[in-house]
Amino acid sequence: MIRRLRNRPLKIGLLACCGILLAASQSPQTTDMAGARANISNETIEGLLRDVACPIQNLDNHATSMGSKCVRDCVKGGSPLVILTKDDRLYFPISAKMPDTDQRQALMPFVGKYVRASGIVFERTGTHAIAIKELKEVTVKDDEG
Repeated sequence: MIRRLRNRPLKIGLLACCGILLAASQSPQTTDMAGARANISNETIEGLLRDVACPIQNLDNHATSMGSKCVRDCVKGGSPLVILTKDDRLYFPISAKMPDTDQRQALMPFVGKYVRASGIVFERTGTHAIAIKELKEVTVKDDEG
């Protein structure tokens, strides 16, 4: 019994070393956008910068109509921000860096406003994101037709 207890620290040490070696052998996280990617393109989109909750849950919310109190309350509560376009697509603002960095503070002055955003658009199985390079408030254009 004493012999078994004497070998226990050795076994624990060997397990710890194996764990460290395993962790060190893993590829480090890349800090660029290299590798397999979603569909990407440089685009300019226009839409309403707002919370994601209302247009997901209420199909009466569109890019040209919203309840401003609802938007403010949801954003204040921490709801993620999106750009809702006239064709009802939602674009999630992301950074152009990996790991991703928070875009919320830069977007807050535009919440509840119709904006034009230019940048790299990513699409993966129906989900859209945009790494915004330029953002400005614009006047809502009437639909032609």
